[in-house]
Amino acid sequence: MRKLTFSGLLFAALTTLSAPSWAWFGSWFQSSYAKTQYPIVLAHGMAGFDKIGPLDYWYGIPGDLQDRGAAVYLTQVSSFNSSEYRGEQLLAQVEDILAISGADKVNLIGHSHGSHSVRYVAAALPGRVASATAVGGPNKGSPVADVIASISGLAGDDLTNGIAGIVDGLGSLIGQAAGEELSQDALAGLDSLTTAGSADFNRRFPAGIPTSACGEGERKVNGVRYYSWSGTAQLTNALDISDPALAAVSLAF
Repeated sequence: MRKLTFSGLLFAALTTLSAPSWAWFGSWFQSSYAKTQYPIVLAHGMAGFDKIGPLDYWYGIPGDLQDRGAAVYLTQVSSFNSSEYRGEQLLAQVEDILAISGADKVNLIGHSHGSHSVRYVAAALPGRVASATAVGGPNKGSPVADVIASISGLAGDDLTNGIAGIVDGLGSLIGQAAGEELSQDALAGLDSLTTAGSADFNRRFPAGIPTSACGEGERKVNGVRYYSWSGTAQLTNALDISDPALAAVSLAF
Protein backbone atom coordinates (compact mmCIF):
# COMPACT_ATOMS: atom_id res chain seq x y z
CA MET A 1 0.00 0.00 0.00
CA ARG A 2 1.37 3.39 -0.99
CA LYS A 3 1.75 5.93 1.83
CA LEU A 4 -0.54 8.92 1.46
CA THR A 5 1.18 12.21 2.27
CA PHE A 6 -0.45 15.29 3.79
CA SER A 7 -0.32 17.06 0.43
CA GLY A 8 -2.01 14.05 -1.14
CA LEU A 9 -4.78 14.11 1.46
CA LEU A 10 -5.28 17.82 0.93
CA PHE A 11 -5.49 17.40 -2.83
CA ALA A 12 -7.99 14.53 -2.47
CA ALA A 13 -10.16 16.55 -0.08
CA LEU A 14 -10.19 19.62 -2.31
CA THR A 15 -10.96 17.53 -5.38
CA THR A 16 -13.85 15.81 -3.61
CA LEU A 17 -15.32 19.02 -2.24
CA SER A 18 -15.07 20.93 -5.50
CA ALA A 19 -16.07 18.17 -7.93
CA PRO A 20 -19.82 19.02 -7.99
CA SER A 21 -18.98 22.68 -8.49
CA TRP A 22 -16.86 22.61 -11.64
CA ALA A 23 -19.84 23.68 -13.77
CA TRP A 24 -20.45 26.59 -11.41
CA PHE A 25 -16.81 27.68 -11.55
CA GLY A 26 -16.88 27.49 -15.34
CA SER A 27 -19.93 29.73 -15.56
CA TRP A 28 -18.48 32.07 -12.93
CA PHE A 29 -15.59 32.98 -15.21
CA GLN A 30 -17.66 33.31 -18.36
CA SER A 31 -17.98 36.97 -19.32
CA SER A 32 -21.53 36.40 -20.63
CA TYR A 33 -22.78 34.44 -17.61
CA ALA A 34 -25.19 37.22 -16.51
CA LYS A 35 -26.15 38.50 -19.96
CA THR A 36 -29.90 38.98 -20.31
CA GLN A 37 -32.01 39.65 -23.38
CA TYR A 38 -33.05 43.02 -21.99
CA PRO A 39 -31.24 45.53 -19.71
CA ILE A 40 -31.62 45.31 -15.94
CA VAL A 41 -32.90 48.39 -14.11
CA LEU A 42 -32.38 48.57 -10.34
CA ALA A 43 -34.73 50.61 -8.11
CA HIS A 44 -33.67 51.33 -4.52
CA GLY A 45 -35.77 51.46 -1.39
CA MET A 46 -36.23 54.15 1.24
CA ALA A 47 -33.11 56.24 1.83
CA GLY A 48 -31.46 54.44 -1.07
CA PHE A 49 -28.70 55.58 -3.41
CA ASP A 50 -26.06 54.20 -5.74
CA LYS A 51 -22.78 54.81 -3.98
CA ILE A 52 -21.78 57.53 -1.54
CA GLY A 53 -18.10 57.40 -0.65
CA PRO A 54 -17.37 53.95 0.76
CA LEU A 55 -21.10 53.18 1.15
CA ASP A 56 -22.37 50.96 -1.66
CA TYR A 57 -26.14 50.44 -1.50
CA TRP A 58 -26.09 47.60 -4.04
CA TYR A 59 -23.03 45.91 -2.49
CA GLY A 60 -21.10 45.61 -5.73
CA ILE A 61 -23.85 43.67 -7.51
CA PRO A 62 -24.22 46.03 -10.54
CA GLY A 63 -20.51 45.87 -11.34
CA ASP A 64 -20.47 42.10 -10.94
CA LEU A 65 -23.41 41.72 -13.31
CA GLN A 66 -21.81 44.04 -15.86
CA ASP A 67 -18.53 42.12 -15.69
CA ARG A 68 -20.49 39.03 -16.69
CA GLY A 69 -22.33 40.52 -19.64
CA ALA A 70 -25.40 42.26 -18.25
CA ALA A 71 -26.44 45.79 -19.15
CA VAL A 72 -27.33 47.40 -15.81
CA TYR A 73 -28.86 50.80 -15.11
CA LEU A 74 -29.14 52.39 -11.66
CA THR A 75 -31.92 54.83 -10.85
CA GLN A 76 -32.40 57.49 -8.19
CA VAL A 77 -35.79 58.52 -6.80
CA SER A 78 -36.88 60.35 -3.66
CA SER A 79 -35.65 58.67 -0.50
CA PHE A 80 -38.96 59.34 1.22
CA ASN A 81 -42.20 59.80 -0.68
CA SER A 82 -45.38 57.99 -1.68
CA SER A 83 -45.32 54.85 -3.80
CA GLU A 84 -47.03 56.71 -6.63
CA TYR A 85 -44.63 59.65 -6.53
CA ARG A 86 -41.58 57.42 -6.53
CA GLY A 87 -43.18 55.29 -9.23
CA GLU A 88 -43.60 58.32 -11.49
CA GLN A 89 -39.96 59.25 -10.94
CA LEU A 90 -38.84 55.74 -11.87
CA LEU A 91 -41.17 55.71 -14.89
CA ALA A 92 -39.50 58.81 -16.34
CA GLN A 93 -36.06 57.26 -15.88
CA VAL A 94 -37.12 53.94 -17.44
CA GLU A 95 -38.42 55.81 -20.48
CA ASP A 96 -35.02 57.54 -20.75
CA ILE A 97 -33.21 54.21 -20.39
CA LEU A 98 -35.33 52.64 -23.14
CA ALA A 99 -34.56 55.57 -25.43
CA ILE A 100 -30.83 55.62 -24.65
CA SER A 101 -30.29 51.86 -24.83
CA GLY A 102 -32.56 51.25 -27.80
CA ALA A 103 -33.89 48.17 -25.99
CA ASP A 104 -37.44 46.99 -26.60
CA LYS A 105 -37.96 46.14 -22.93
CA VAL A 106 -36.28 46.20 -19.52
CA ASN A 107 -36.11 43.89 -16.51
CA LEU A 108 -37.06 45.83 -13.37
CA ILE A 109 -35.70 44.85 -9.96
CA GLY A 110 -36.90 46.81 -6.93
CA HIS A 111 -35.53 46.51 -3.40
CA SER A 112 -37.78 47.22 -0.41
CA HIS A 113 -40.00 50.23 -1.25
CA GLY A 114 -38.57 49.98 -4.76
CA SER A 115 -40.80 46.93 -5.22
CA HIS A 116 -43.80 49.27 -5.32
CA SER A 117 -41.98 51.43 -7.86
CA VAL A 118 -41.29 48.62 -10.31
CA ARG A 119 -44.87 47.37 -10.10
CA TYR A 120 -46.07 50.90 -10.82
CA VAL A 121 -43.89 51.14 -13.92
CA ALA A 122 -44.87 47.65 -15.09
CA ALA A 123 -48.52 48.68 -14.92
CA ALA A 124 -47.84 51.93 -16.79
CA LEU A 125 -45.61 50.41 -19.50
CA PRO A 126 -46.51 46.71 -19.77
CA GLY A 127 -45.37 46.52 -23.39
CA ARG A 128 -41.88 47.76 -22.47
CA VAL A 129 -41.29 45.70 -19.32
CA ALA A 130 -40.16 42.06 -19.55
CA SER A 131 -40.17 41.36 -15.81
CA ALA A 132 -40.74 43.01 -12.44
CA THR A 133 -38.96 41.54 -9.42
CA ALA A 134 -39.46 42.51 -5.77
CA VAL A 135 -36.50 41.90 -3.45
CA GLY A 136 -37.48 42.06 0.22
CA GLY A 137 -40.49 44.12 -0.80
CA PRO A 138 -43.22 45.07 1.71
CA ASN A 139 -45.83 44.39 -0.96
CA LYS A 140 -48.60 43.94 1.57
CA GLY A 141 -47.34 46.61 3.93
CA SER A 142 -44.90 46.65 6.82
CA PRO A 143 -45.80 46.10 10.48
CA VAL A 144 -42.93 48.46 11.30
CA ALA A 145 -44.69 51.23 9.35
CA ASP A 146 -47.92 50.44 11.23
CA VAL A 147 -46.13 50.80 14.58
CA ILE A 148 -44.50 54.10 13.58
CA ALA A 149 -47.82 55.42 12.24
CA SER A 150 -49.51 54.54 15.54
CA ILE A 151 -46.81 56.31 17.54
CA SER A 152 -47.08 59.34 15.25
CA GLY A 153 -50.82 59.48 15.91
CA LEU A 154 -50.19 59.60 19.65
CA ALA A 155 -47.36 62.12 19.40
CA GLY A 156 -49.46 64.98 18.03
CA ASP A 157 -49.14 67.00 14.85
CA ASP A 158 -46.36 69.33 15.97
CA LEU A 159 -43.98 66.59 17.08
CA THR A 160 -44.86 64.37 14.11
CA ASN A 161 -44.28 67.16 11.61
CA GLY A 162 -41.05 68.10 13.33
CA ILE A 163 -39.69 64.55 13.10
CA ALA A 164 -40.91 64.27 9.51
CA GLY A 165 -39.03 67.47 8.69
CA ILE A 166 -35.81 65.97 10.06
CA VAL A 167 -36.34 62.80 8.00
CA ASP A 168 -37.07 64.88 4.90
CA GLY A 169 -33.82 66.75 5.51
CA LEU A 170 -31.96 63.45 5.71
CA GLY A 171 -33.54 62.40 2.42
CA SER A 172 -32.45 65.66 0.80
CA LEU A 173 -28.88 65.14 2.01
CA ILE A 174 -28.85 61.61 0.58
CA GLY A 175 -30.17 62.93 -2.74
CA GLN A 176 -27.55 65.68 -2.88
CA ALA A 177 -24.77 63.24 -2.07
CA ALA A 178 -26.06 61.05 -4.90
CA GLY A 179 -26.13 64.07 -7.22
CA GLU A 180 -29.90 64.61 -7.29
CA GLU A 181 -32.24 67.28 -5.88
CA LEU A 182 -35.47 65.39 -5.17
CA SER A 183 -38.67 66.23 -3.31
CA GLN A 184 -39.11 64.45 0.03
CA ASP A 185 -42.29 63.61 1.97
CA ALA A 186 -41.61 61.23 4.84
CA LEU A 187 -45.24 61.10 5.99
CA ALA A 188 -46.46 60.16 2.51
CA GLY A 189 -43.80 57.46 2.34
CA LEU A 190 -44.81 56.12 5.75
CA ASP A 191 -48.48 56.03 4.79
CA SER A 192 -47.68 54.12 1.60
CA LEU A 193 -45.90 51.38 3.55
CA THR A 194 -48.55 50.82 6.20
CA THR A 195 -50.79 47.80 5.80
CA ALA A 196 -53.72 50.04 4.82
CA GLY A 197 -51.64 52.16 2.44
CA SER A 198 -50.19 49.12 0.68
CA ALA A 199 -53.63 47.52 0.44
CA ASP A 200 -54.88 50.65 -1.33
CA PHE A 201 -51.89 50.57 -3.70
CA ASN A 202 -52.52 46.87 -4.40
CA ARG A 203 -56.15 47.54 -5.29
CA ARG A 204 -54.97 49.85 -8.03
CA PHE A 205 -51.88 47.84 -9.03
CA PRO A 206 -52.79 44.21 -8.29
CA ALA A 207 -50.55 42.42 -10.80
CA GLY A 208 -48.50 39.64 -9.21
CA ILE A 209 -49.92 40.10 -5.70
CA PRO A 210 -51.26 36.97 -3.94
CA THR A 211 -54.84 37.17 -2.71
CA SER A 212 -54.04 35.00 0.33
CA ALA A 213 -51.31 35.37 2.94
CA CYS A 214 -49.23 32.41 1.76
CA GLY A 215 -50.45 32.12 -1.82
CA GLU A 216 -48.96 33.01 -5.18
CA GLY A 217 -49.99 35.85 -7.44
CA GLU A 218 -50.30 35.53 -11.19
CA ARG A 219 -46.87 34.86 -12.66
CA LYS A 220 -47.54 36.73 -15.90
CA VAL A 221 -49.84 39.72 -16.39
CA ASN A 222 -50.12 41.75 -19.61
CA GLY A 223 -46.94 40.11 -20.86
CA VAL A 224 -44.92 41.04 -17.74
CA ARG A 225 -43.44 38.26 -15.61
CA TYR A 226 -43.60 38.87 -11.86
CA TYR A 227 -41.11 37.52 -9.30
CA SER A 228 -40.31 38.11 -5.65
CA TRP A 229 -37.77 36.82 -3.15
CA SER A 230 -36.48 37.68 0.28
CA GLY A 231 -34.28 36.54 3.12
CA THR A 232 -35.33 34.61 6.20
CA ALA A 233 -32.97 35.96 8.86
CA GLN A 234 -31.96 39.36 10.26
CA LEU A 235 -28.63 38.31 11.80
CA THR A 236 -25.95 37.53 9.23
CA ASN A 237 -22.58 37.98 10.92
CA ALA A 238 -21.04 39.84 13.85
CA LEU A 239 -19.30 42.36 11.56
CA ASP A 240 -22.47 43.51 9.78
CA ILE A 241 -23.38 46.87 11.35
CA SER A 242 -26.95 46.66 10.04
CA ASP A 243 -27.73 43.47 11.97
CA PRO A 244 -28.72 45.07 15.33
CA ALA A 245 -31.14 47.47 13.64
CA LEU A 246 -32.68 44.73 11.52
CA ALA A 247 -33.04 42.47 14.54
CA ALA A 248 -34.79 45.27 16.45
CA VAL A 249 -37.35 46.10 13.76
CA SER A 250 -38.01 42.38 13.20
CA LEU A 251 -39.74 42.35 16.58
CA ALA A 252 -42.67 44.16 14.94
CA PHE A 253 -43.32 41.22 12.59
